[in-house]
Amino acid sequence: MHISGQQKLTLIDFPGHLATTIFTSGCNFRCPFCHNPELAMGKIEKISSSESKSETDFFKFLSARKGKIDGVCITGGEPTLQPGLVDFIKKIKACEFFVKLDTNGTRPDVLKCLLDLKLLDFVAMDIKNSPEKYSETVGVNVDVEKIKASVELIRNSFIDYEFRTTVVPGIHDYVDFLAIANWLSGSKAYYLQEYRDAVILDSNLRKKTKNQKIDLEKIKQTIEHHFQKMGIRS
Repeated sequence: MHISGQQKLTLIDFPGHLATTIFTSGCNFRCPFCHNPELAMGKIEKISSSESKSETDFFKFLSARKGKIDGVCITGGEPTLQPGLVDFIKKIKACEFFVKLDTNGTRPDVLKCLLDLKLLDFVAMDIKNSPEKYSETVGVNVDVEKIKASVELIRNSFIDYEFRTTVVPGIHDYVDFLAIANWLSGSKAYYLQEYRDAVILDSNLRKKTKNQKIDLEKIKQTIEHHFQKMGIRS
């Protein structure tokens, strides 16, 4: 398991837990609005506020922080592409830490394995757009049935979870969120995330989003009745 970076302490990434966040490199999407482009492209060994380290170093860190933190967030890139992910999480759980996984949902086989083995305590899945617009939004051809399968695995699990969408003016419109709400209706939690263009994968997107506005509060008010909990993140 290659760890491309680590944020040693996070108070917000894992709800209800003091945690550390590790970053994996490589993603099978090419979302133009991605805010970790080096990770997505698999071209990074070190990221801001973090340092690349070996698995051995990471578990030494966990051992030293036991009693001070209680959770590990695994994000990317796309962690489910990592061939050593299952064994890596088994080791974390053996150290008696809670585990949160961030995923784009393209590997329901991996997700099912992790859930069946009871290795996850929280899953956060990015919902890129309505099913009809998935490939257009993420920049590659997507098997949307796998995305839907991951959604159902998460919704039918007995762990905490959330779905979330980064709202990009010029890519998303209000109708998209009506479709997303109907698709995910009844889910525990759904969050809208504000788009930031300081660092993105495709700089040409700035031309598309320039002077474009989309009201996140209006979206929330329109669809929040579909979810047990809904919020906006800046």
